[in-house]
Amino acid sequence: MARVNLKQANELTGDAKKAYDELDAAGKVTNMKLVMLQDYGTYKAFMGWYDSWGSLVERIGLRAATIYAHSVSTTNGCLLCSLFFISDLKDLGLDPNSFETSESEALLQQLGRQIVKDPTKVSDDLLNGLRKFYSDEDIIVIVGFGAQMQATNNFNSVLGVDVDTRLLPLKEYFKPATWRDSIK
Repeated sequence: MARVNLKQANELTGDAKKAYDELDAAGKVTNMKLVMLQDYGTYKAFMGWYDSWGSLVERIGLRAATIYAHSVSTTNGCLLCSLFFISDLKDLGLDPNSFETSESEALLQQLGRQIVKDPTKVSDDLLNGLRKFYSDEDIIVIVGFGAQMQATNNFNSVLGVDVDTRLLPLKEYFKPATWRDSIK
C-alpha cells in the first residue's frame, strides 16, 4: 500500500490537471504518475525518463534496452518497475526468469547490477567490454538511463507506489533481490 495519499483526477489543478488529461486521453495514466502529479515539478523531472528511454532504445535496440532496464530494477528490488519490465520481456517473447542473452546483453545486465550495487566499482574491464559493442556516446546514454532508472526505482520503492492492476498477474515472476541481505 502506498505511503502517500493518491489524489484523484478531480483534485488536480493547473499544469498537473492538464498533464493528467493528456495522459488519460492517451491511456497512459499509471499509479506512479498519479503520485508524481501531486507536485508538477517532480512529475516533469521524472518524465525525462521517457526521453532517456527513447535515446537508449534508439542506440541499443528495444530488446537490449529492456534487458538492461530489467536488470537495474530487479537488482534494486523495485517491485513496480520490475513488473513493468517483466511485462515488456514477456511481450518480447522472453521468459523473464530464464532467457538467453548475447554477449552485449550480458554486459548490459552486469552493468545494470553493478551500478545499483556500487557504481564506484564499475570496472574498466566491464566498460572495455561494452566498448566492443558501443561508442562512448552510446555508453553515456546507457549509464544516463541507468541512473534515471535508479531514481525511478527509488521513488516507487520509498513511497510504496501501488502496482498497477495490469501488472498484478505478473507478481509470480518477480524474484526479490537478496544481495542486500548481508549488508548491515
